[in-house]
Amino acid sequence: MIRTTPIAAAILAVFATPLYAQTATQPAAPATQPAQSAATADSASNTLPAVKVTGQADTSGDFQPETSSVGAKVPTALRDIPQAVVVVPKAVLQSQAASSFSDALRNVPGVTLGAAEGGQIGNNINLRGFTARTDIYLDGFRDRGQYYRDTFNLDSIDVLYGPSSLYFGRGSTGGVINQVSKQPDLKQRADVSVQAGTHDRYRTTVDLNQPISDTAAFRINAFGQDLGSSRDVMKNKDYGVAPEVKFGIGTPTEITLSALIQHNRDQADYGVPSLNGHPAPVNRGTFYGFTDDRTMQDVQQFSARIQHRFNENLTLRNQTQIAHYSTEARETNPAAVLTGPLATSTALTNGNYTTLPLSSLYVKLQGKDRNINDHSLYNTTDLEAKFATGFVKHDVIMGVDLSHETYSNQSFTATTPGMPSNTLAVVPLVDPTYTTRPSNVNEVATNLAESSANGIGLYANDTISLGEHWKVVGGVRWDRYEASINNSINLPGYATQTNFFTSVRGGVIYQPTDWQSYYVSYGTSFDPSLEALTLTNGQQNLPPEKNRSYEIGSKWDLLGGGLSVTQSLFNIEKTNARTQDATGAYQLEGDIRVRGYQLGLAGHITNKWQVFGGYTYMNGVVLEALDGTAGKTPANTPRNMLTLWTTYDITPQWQVGGGPVYTSARYAANNNYVSVGGYTRWDAMAAYHAKKYDVQFNLLNFTDKKYYDALIPSDGGRAVPGLGRTFLATLNYRFF
Repeated sequence: MIRTTPIAAAILAVFATPLYAQTATQPAAPATQPAQSAATADSASNTLPAVKVTGQADTSGDFQPETSSVGAKVPTALRDIPQAVVVVPKAVLQSQAASSFSDALRNVPGVTLGAAEGGQIGNNINLRGFTARTDIYLDGFRDRGQYYRDTFNLDSIDVLYGPSSLYFGRGSTGGVINQVSKQPDLKQRADVSVQAGTHDRYRTTVDLNQPISDTAAFRINAFGQDLGSSRDVMKNKDYGVAPEVKFGIGTPTEITLSALIQHNRDQADYGVPSLNGHPAPVNRGTFYGFTDDRTMQDVQQFSARIQHRFNENLTLRNQTQIAHYSTEARETNPAAVLTGPLATSTALTNGNYTTLPLSSLYVKLQGKDRNINDHSLYNTTDLEAKFATGFVKHDVIMGVDLSHETYSNQSFTATTPGMPSNTLAVVPLVDPTYTTRPSNVNEVATNLAESSANGIGLYANDTISLGEHWKVVGGVRWDRYEASINNSINLPGYATQTNFFTSVRGGVIYQPTDWQSYYVSYGTSFDPSLEALTLTNGQQNLPPEKNRSYEIGSKWDLLGGGLSVTQSLFNIEKTNARTQDATGAYQLEGDIRVRGYQLGLAGHITNKWQVFGGYTYMNGVVLEALDGTAGKTPANTPRNMLTLWTTYDITPQWQVGGGPVYTSARYAANNNYVSVGGYTRWDAMAAYHAKKYDVQFNLLNFTDKKYYDALIPSDGGRAVPGLGRTFLATLNYRFF
């Protein structure tokens, strides 16, 4: 028997062409056909008069996406994007009762979660082994605020894998994540959803859409929630509203004005400390902090978009977004594990190995108080032109991105009298007492970091169609990114840098039939030291880190086009990673590489049975480093990840579904001192669908598996326990 490694097996799978799938299998349902290739569409437009279609098939319950704008700035058939793309549609989120951004990303293989860390709050994620905290977008604009995102106004979440600075500028080492907002249309709608669940979870959402003329409509989405947790003490109270108006629907000129206003009052979860190289074996609900800890976040985003279609082959767009994010945090994190009850007791390090019993160990609690303000102003203008040079057809997108960003972070030290600086209490590792923060705490303002950045990016990309079966994609972008930071206390007191970088992207696509597509691609990106407008002293004079990606893959539409199957092999490498030498100085002498395989499924197996899922194998390694981590596995990069969600319509009204999420073991930090075990979480649902209403029941983690969701590299490595068994009941009512 010949045994193959996962990579070898993946290579065989990528190049195995299942021709029998189209000849031996008949369509099980009248599934939506895949998007027509650009070449065929252009040919038709040159020979037939244009026809404006105003009707639209109802695909609101479909798991199978056909297009995405994340890979080309404009809606593009997924088969025409030479990179791996996962689109999580609204139908999947509703079926899972996934209300948070983090819950939605469980459907995306290769995404791992981080928790509140250092000066970072909100959604912190890794994508294919690299941080993507600043690679989150909303309708094509960088959504750089540090807040906990919600799905109440989203139609989908689109994930593009691999370095993508061509369209997005700085960042995107592992890829980008774009949130796609719901859009006004000419169909009247009034939907209300109420939800209640165990652990005192309550949530309400509203979706109203009202045509105001034959070519204009107004839409507003809103939510409010009061969420408890299987973790002790944790409580979140949030609300938000997203109004949007669109003029000129279906006409050559469309204008869209939108806003997102959200308020969060949450409790940041800094997890549990490590012990003997693993998360401390304490009860899942154990919370290290105070009952009145809170994180107050306010988000205000305002966007304007105008699109003018001169004709079928020429379109001009301009978009502007103004955003403000503010955070007032009074938080507590478990810092060192101590061998005694005093703040001066010996602290454990390097995985916190000890032979002492749990009852003899204590945890130092430190304050994480800070006020953060983010402002951003973005403007993008792009021109899309379709034309032919002889038998060669072109689809060119060129444009300019302008940005201005500011950031301030006022930190504080909070100290209980009699304790060392920034120490609030020392509590037992096991069964700490839950109290409010001591009333006599001394809070002193410390460092104020203020930074700003201005950016300009010029880009052009051409998708060249060579006959019916071949496409060549090539693009280039030039960026100028100028940033500065001023610290009132910390070093450096003041630093500024101006970075110039040219990014490229190239790909070749072969489409022998209308149901299969094969591609190879190459892309680059860059990461300046001041990318997130924060800076570690000693990095201010370093040039940007550089990233490159190679990918080969296939995209098939099987079962008559009803089921999409995607596969890819990838290699992402950060060739000059920042690393610290023995003297404490930073140099660009590091090298981090992640190789792997990815599989994706989305769509109908039969007219009653839908699936959505994926698998990723990631082999990550620190190839070079000056800090002793060479040969180690990058933080929060599991070897295997699998997600699968499936539903089956027992009758036209009754539907059942469920599936697993699997993540193998991973490390909390690059030093590999702390390992967090793998887990499989199972969810299930049952729903009754009527014309006017739906009743849905979801059981999350129905085996009550104890697992760790998010990882934090500091303080020896901490891990945040995942949600325990939770039951949710949801009623959706449609007035129209």
